Amino acid sequence: MTLSERFHEIRTGFERPFWVANISEIFERLSYYGAFASLALYLQETLNFSTEQTGTLTGLFGGMVWFLAIFGGAAADRLGFRRALSIAYLILAAAYFLIGSIGASWLAPVRNAVPLGLFVGCILILPALGISMVKPSVVGTTARASKENVRSIGYSIYYTMVNIGGAAGPYCASWAHRHLGVENVYRVAALSVFAMFFVVLFFFREPRKAGDAPPPSIATVARNFCVVVGNYRLVLPVLMVALLLRVALFIFPAHSVPWWIWVGLLLLVLAGISRFMWFLVLFTGYWVVFWQQYISLPGYIHRYINSQADVEKILVTDGLTVICLTLAVNYLTRSIPAFQAVIVGTLITSVSWVILALRPTLWGAVLSLFVLALGEIIMSPRYYEYISRLAPPGQQGTYMGFAFLPIGIGSLIGGWFGGTLVHYFGEVTHQPERIWWSVTAVGLATAAVLWIYDKALRTGNAAPAK
Repeated sequence: MTLSERFHEIRTGFERPFWVANISEIFERLSYYGAFASLALYLQETLNFSTEQTGTLTGLFGGMVWFLAIFGGAAADRLGFRRALSIAYLILAAAYFLIGSIGASWLAPVRNAVPLGLFVGCILILPALGISMVKPSVVGTTARASKENVRSIGYSIYYTMVNIGGAAGPYCASWAHRHLGVENVYRVAALSVFAMFFVVLFFFREPRKAGDAPPPSIATVARNFCVVVGNYRLVLPVLMVALLLRVALFIFPAHSVPWWIWVGLLLLVLAGISRFMWFLVLFTGYWVVFWQQYISLPGYIHRYINSQADVEKILVTDGLTVICLTLAVNYLTRSIPAFQAVIVGTLITSVSWVILALRPTLWGAVLSLFVLALGEIIMSPRYYEYISRLAPPGQQGTYMGFAFLPIGIGSLIGGWFGGTLVHYFGEVTHQPERIWWSVTAVGLATAAVLWIYDKALRTGNAAPAK
């Protein structure tokens, strides 16, 4: 096939909803990563939260998206992609505007009526309600609005759009922060997704395919969740207790819970989960390490390297590296078995922070993020390949939905973990470089337990949910 024939095939192989949905995804990711890039500095330097509270809230913002994604797909299917995208972009516009208005005078009555941490935490959860419907709607549109001969190219285009938005978001946040003030980063994000509401309203038409299976109900998704978890009658109540304790400690930081209670809750959870959930829990360590670029790095740079540094622009490094090197790295690592590639990616991402520990400079931070992105490129596609092979027949969709769980859990734990490290090593012992040695240790431990898991269980041909 000649280049012109291939171009014609691509030009005619996608319906208009494909392009509308994927272009809107650029602006959704731009808004999300722009908001994420400025969040730690906004919470700590403008709203005066402590380092520990900043870490917890930043982790909450990043984590809830991936929990709700399990149910967002079912909601999008029930509503239809056009309606789901419209509602999602309206929710996102309102949510980002509220985040930027946390300190505004018109919110003072609400702000003064409840604990500030609880008030901000509730607002930071709102974007997840929208994003959890955007992602399955765009992916679903890509499937329905692509001809079979260009379907794989369609997913490559989707992945590229995501990374363009991921790289552009911190850059736009940098401009808005410097010229308009950090709170207006969120108003720019709100305008970006609000514009997408009108783009979807005027240009998007619901894609349909003959033979589409009826969408699962929310109740079906919830039942699948319970089946995959394992002994959900034990696990879910324990997780709820742990969550309530964590919320109580955030609202009343002067109190504490004995360490043995946390250990006991963890052991109860581990005793009840399935083999597949064991893998997801172990892999959470990767995301605890990965998310520190948004949780701990911004405050570290401002406090211990250069208070005038343009942190948002530095955070462009990850997305830009992924855009430029994904094809080349995936080609070079194509012969590595999927699970081994996951372990290699985890190792590379983990040791990336050693560079910053040894060279606490702005260029050290950039180089750390570059190496971190290489690990991400090696790990990400093979991780999803591995999970797709684990899934029993007929449960691929459920398993792929659960693939997002470690990302969310890693952000929530990573928020608490990063805030604790910055407080202890930065403010108590005054040895801030030890933050990154600790983060690296978590990543190396994760790689080690994944290797042990693979050797001990060999789940490749098992039905891991049983």
